[in-house]
Amino acid sequence: MKRCEYACGSAEHLIARRQFLGVAGGVAAGSMLGGLGLFASPAAAAQLASDQKRVVVFNMHGGLSQLESWDPKPGTETGGPFRAIPTSVPGIHISELLPMTSQQMHHLCLVRGVNTSEDDHGKGAYMMTTGRREMPGADYPRLGAVFSKALTPEDSALPGHVIITPGGGGGRGNDSAYLGPRYSSIVLGNGNPPANTQRPESISETIDQQRNDFRRKVNERFLSRRRTAITDAYTYSYEQALRLMRERDAFDVSKEPAADQERYGQHDLGRHCLLARRLLEKGVTFIQVSHSNYDTHNENFNFHIEQLAEFDKAFSAFIADLAARGMLESTLVVVLSEFGRTPNINLFYGRDHWSKAWTVAMAGTKLPRGIAYGKTNEKGTEVVDGQVDHANLFHTYLQAVGVDSMGSFNVDGRELPIADPAAKPIEALLA
Repeated sequence: MKRCEYACGSAEHLIARRQFLGVAGGVAAGSMLGGLGLFASPAAAAQLASDQKRVVVFNMHGGLSQLESWDPKPGTETGGPFRAIPTSVPGIHISELLPMTSQQMHHLCLVRGVNTSEDDHGKGAYMMTTGRREMPGADYPRLGAVFSKALTPEDSALPGHVIITPGGGGGRGNDSAYLGPRYSSIVLGNGNPPANTQRPESISETIDQQRNDFRRKVNERFLSRRRTAITDAYTYSYEQALRLMRERDAFDVSKEPAADQERYGQHDLGRHCLLARRLLEKGVTFIQVSHSNYDTHNENFNFHIEQLAEFDKAFSAFIADLAARGMLESTLVVVLSEFGRTPNINLFYGRDHWSKAWTVAMAGTKLPRGIAYGKTNEKGTEVVDGQVDHANLFHTYLQAVGVDSMGSFNVDGRELPIADPAAKPIEALLA
């Protein structure tokens, strides 16, 4: 593998930039049992049934610089070379590297007081996607698995947990922990349908149906005597593969109008955001779109010029389309990283890891629109108002789509809290 010269050299960054955090291998062998404990109220449960909530996470792998994006500090010794520009909300400014996104600020909610106090890539990513710190002997399901279990209808023809990343080819992730492999991610990429989802021309539809009928009969005979979580996972994977074959066109962005493809951008992120929009419209519950590698220890400013140009075009189009189609009311959008970047600029014109004062951007559902919650000091070195952490954010994501974050999953007769019971949501964003 080629070493990323601009990155920190950690295990997470020994993969080429465009392949960062690609397909995860294997299927978890966790329990298939258990269900969601409590929704916010019976009324909320009924609302979820009639107005299906969905979640999209933009994971800016490596550590997006808050100073070159959501919380610029121009004119200070830490601010760097870029200006802060006005947005569609008077009084809120963001980096000039996001000119198109600035015009969507009236849909966004910036959380500028994030302090997670963890500067390690792996641990930071774990915290931001599980709402907990890593602990020996414990593993927790990632955001996508939690939302898939809580929100995806049982009869959904499409998977409830999709990760879109360069190089993804339809493999299963290992990210659902004790919720079981049914809620593990399917990893897609390149704007194409999953591989091997087209019936070979040499096999007729009738023969294929007979083969699957025979497989089901053999499975049923075996399961009547030796049923386990692993055999259930095997059976479910086969049936889901058949459903994916029937819904294959849902994953094909080439079917979107050429004008939309141009508007989102002729690059991986543009295609992936268009695919995310398409999958939302088809009913997929949770989608994570990956953009990397923001680990800019070297040449931070040149890198952000290039990378945020892609993000600005694709993300602004995505938000504008969700708003125009009335989908923001039922869709939570989150832009996160594992941490931010240091206010200090190092001798390589880079910024290092910084988790003590950075920003997460959100939009949609119950969240207020056009606000910046929390504040950092003049140089961006610490939070001075509205400090929150990974656990507060995790609770807030859940509450924003109507799930009681203080509820629990019942797994093998054990009540397991959905989110960290020692934390609470950001009440100011849910009023």
